[in-house]
Amino acid sequence: MATMIVPNSIAFQLSANSLFFLLLIILCSSCKTTHAFQGTKSKSFHHILHLNSLLQSAACNSSTQGLHHQKSSLQVVHKHGPCSPLHLDRAKTPPTHAETFFQDEGRVRYIQSRLANKSGSKADVKVTDVANLPAKDGRVVGSGNYIVTVGIGTPKKQLSLIFDTGSDITWTQCEPCLGYCYQQRDAKFDPSVSSTYSNVSCNSVQCSSLLSATGYLPLCSLSTCVYRTQYGDSSFSTGFFAKDRLTLTPFDVFDNFLFGCGQNNQGLFGGAAGLLGLGRDQLSLPSQTARKYNKIFSYCLPSSSSSIGFLTLGKRRYGSKSVKFTPLSTSIQDSSFYGLDITGISVGGKRLSISASVFTTAGAIIDSGTVITRLPPDAYAALRSEFRKRMRRYRMGRELSILDTCYDFSKYKSVNIPKISFFFRGGVKLTIPLVGTLYVANVSRVCLAFAANSDASDIAIFGNTQQKTLQVIYDGAGGRVGFGTKGCY
Repeated sequence: MATMIVPNSIAFQLSANSLFFLLLIILCSSCKTTHAFQGTKSKSFHHILHLNSLLQSAACNSSTQGLHHQKSSLQVVHKHGPCSPLHLDRAKTPPTHAETFFQDEGRVRYIQSRLANKSGSKADVKVTDVANLPAKDGRVVGSGNYIVTVGIGTPKKQLSLIFDTGSDITWTQCEPCLGYCYQQRDAKFDPSVSSTYSNVSCNSVQCSSLLSATGYLPLCSLSTCVYRTQYGDSSFSTGFFAKDRLTLTPFDVFDNFLFGCGQNNQGLFGGAAGLLGLGRDQLSLPSQTARKYNKIFSYCLPSSSSSIGFLTLGKRRYGSKSVKFTPLSTSIQDSSFYGLDITGISVGGKRLSISASVFTTAGAIIDSGTVITRLPPDAYAALRSEFRKRMRRYRMGRELSILDTCYDFSKYKSVNIPKISFFFRGGVKLTIPLVGTLYVANVSRVCLAFAANSDASDIAIFGNTQQKTLQVIYDGAGGRVGFGTKGCY
């Protein structure tokens, strides 16, 4: 039996009964305190998922937080959702989950091979005629899920473009399509009706800059510079390198914007007219508009395909006071990508035991076009093990392509999901929102939205699913990337 020592200053003697009751009070108080702490701890380290929230709306919810308060903001929508201008094309059905992951794998392989072979032979393309450039199958695109609408030319032609932080050159399909043009929702841009359009000459400095922006040597058709860019294994765009007026908003108009006027384009771009390059090279949109925006832009990817996010050029009034910046990684040699230094991962408040060398060996980038975050094998194994341990009360479901940790929640109204946090250089802790933790096929197939790379040396990629609803701020001039919460819904 435990002995209680009573200080000498207490002048009265405790009877056996009073001692028993005093011990009982102390013990019960301790139990209550411990129970309350555990309850708070459990709540703070877990998300509560209400299963009825998994139902997707068929209508567009246009009430987006913080979007309409910025002059230099563009609407960001999922290209297959009801908010997308491409959604009106009923002939195009959204890709299946299997197709989405197949395309995503293509993009990941392309990025990893590009970074692994920075001095490869991509520039050895022997083509002299734009009309005869090879038209490949284009079944692997991996070029992104989110689009914005911008204007090109005078008068401006509104075009829906996929925006991509992993690409530099902006391009759109152009008349007369000397080679091949895939089907798009917007009418194709016709340079002959724009009074401000002009081709770039082969001998110009701008033409020479295509090598660093695309990985391919520029070509020449008569005296006109010809570009080529490729995504994934098969999709590509080639055509005339040109300049024209770019209209982002009524307040943001740029003359002599360099872009690709595509004459031979192949790939499943979901009906978009082309691509808006937000990478770090000198031909990217942030670099070409640096005098006004100082290479700063930010975006918020909406929580679902029925919601609207934003893309803002320049500094914006952050809706969150908790924006924290991590320095861009110096280990990424490619000038296009935004590198990150991951230092750790936690699950449910527990920091995982992962050697620092696991992250430094691979390196990491953040990418708006990759859907599922890819991690080094050892890092993913630790994440999966701890996540499964904390989810063991729930019945597991069938795997979904590259996602091997799925659950059947069909018998629940709500479930507790352990929070996952990433740690970056500079002491930055980023807790992944609930919507970025899970990939939902249906209520009986809800999966952990992370996957492993096949090799420890493959670059890790922080994908767009994990970025949903976050404010992601790119400060190219300052050499940093920032994260804030509750950027949009």
